[in-house]
Amino acid sequence: MDLSALTRFLGDSPLRVFLKLLVVSFLVGLVMHAFGWTPMDIFDGIRQFFLDLWNLGFHAVDRFLGYILLGAAIVVPVFVLLRVASYRK
Repeated sequence: MDLSALTRFLGDSPLRVFLKLLVVSFLVGLVMHAFGWTPMDIFDGIRQFFLDLWNLGFHAVDRFLGYILLGAAIVVPVFVLLRVASYRK
């Protein structure tokens, strides 16, 4: 069966895809109305999520580097002492 380029792109016949999109749009609209959400609320929430993630990420990197430096203050001198001690053998 030879599928047209539009049918291959959409994954189904255009009418069926239109009906599926219509049903899903209705259900999403119903849920959004029930919660009192608008499309701008969704976009603002997504934007705020990424801003919080960005800010949290740099705080996490700062803490991570602090832990590395704290551990390195003990590990590096011990490593050097062990290397010096094993070099004498």
